[in-house]
Amino acid sequence: MIKEKRKAKKYTQEKMAELLGISLRQYARIDKEEDLPRKDVLQKLIYELNLTDTEIGKYIRSITKNQVS
Repeated sequence: MIKEKRKAKKYTQEKMAELLGISLRQYARIDKEEDLPRKDVLQKLIYELNLTDTEIGKYIRSITKNQVS
């Protein structure tokens, strides 16, 4: 879902990493929904991609599910 939102805004992974102030490797893990970012980075992600509360919830549940598996 994060990847689709990023692509809809026509942002590259590199651009998102720059906007969020993190490394490309860190952003790639967010894009693949493998890692939950720090609170400050999550807030920037929400802002940059205009994520709704529902989308944020789905994202967090997806990561939690992946980490438990």
